[in-house]
Amino acid sequence: VQLQASGGGLVQAGGSLRLSCASSGRTSSLYNMGWFRQAPGKAREFVAAISWNGGSTYVADSVKGRFTIFRDNDKRTAYLQMNSLKPEDTAVYYCAADRRYTGSSATEYDYWGQGTLVTVSS
Repeated sequence: VQLQASGGGLVQAGGSLRLSCASSGRTSSLYNMGWFRQAPGKAREFVAAISWNGGSTYVADSVKGRFTIFRDNDKRTAYLQMNSLKPEDTAVYYCAADRRYTGSSATEYDYWGQGTLVTVSS
């Protein structure tokens, strides 16, 4: 499975962005997907995850109520809708995929995209 994250950019505080994670591979729509982020000088942090069929979703407390994860398996793409962005959301955002695991542990995901930079100005 190959993953391509996109949609990052510069946005003012309070604004919105939608990140996309396009997957390739014959069975990629069967993979659970996760979003993580890493700010400069900080450890990688869990943001959200979704099961392969969209039936289960998990969102970190730090973004709950502001970020939503969803997917379109026909397009083999997972999305992270980010609203009410704050400067502390500034980070490189990565998408990840795993056939068996859906959750917050980065080490459990087998496949990773290259990351997309989100910068939120105050």
